[in-house]
Amino acid sequence: MDDTTLSLPDAEALLATLIERCRALLAERGIAAPRVVGIHTGGVWLAERLAAALELPDPVGTLDISFYRDDVAHRGVNPTVKPSQIPWEVDGADLLLVDDILWSGRTIRAALNELFDYGRPRRVLLVTLLARDGRELPIQPDACAATLTLPPGQLVKLRGPAPLSLALKEVASDA
Repeated sequence: MDDTTLSLPDAEALLATLIERCRALLAERGIAAPRVVGIHTGGVWLAERLAAALELPDPVGTLDISFYRDDVAHRGVNPTVKPSQIPWEVDGADLLLVDDILWSGRTIRAALNELFDYGRPRRVLLVTLLARDGRELPIQPDACAATLTLPPGQLVKLRGPAPLSLALKEVASDA
């Protein structure tokens, strides 16, 4: 499939699907009021919208995993590092960890490392808008709106915060 035939789904429609899948997941697991943590930047946008739609009482926590990545030597540190903010106790909490696009799994691994620096949650459920091919670590979402297969050399990027949209991005072959 070349980039002229690849059409991306509507991000706002995906978010609506994700909200319904999260409702079902929480009901299935018997979780009434999880705490929500978003990974900067797209995961935070989604986390805020998800928490509002689910009418959760606690503020959304945010993680910037820049210093926890295992590829800092290759990629360098993100030039716009933001502080992580977890405004409640992590110990014993049921958490929804929210990211925009699950690809290799390395961002999620880094986020889990940082979360555990704050305490030991009861459970962490992974929520992503999209999951795409290319997993390098055995990490899968508990709730996901859609899966996507992309041709080599293409990435998908979430843009927002409102309205949300998805865009294709070409990457250099050495990236």
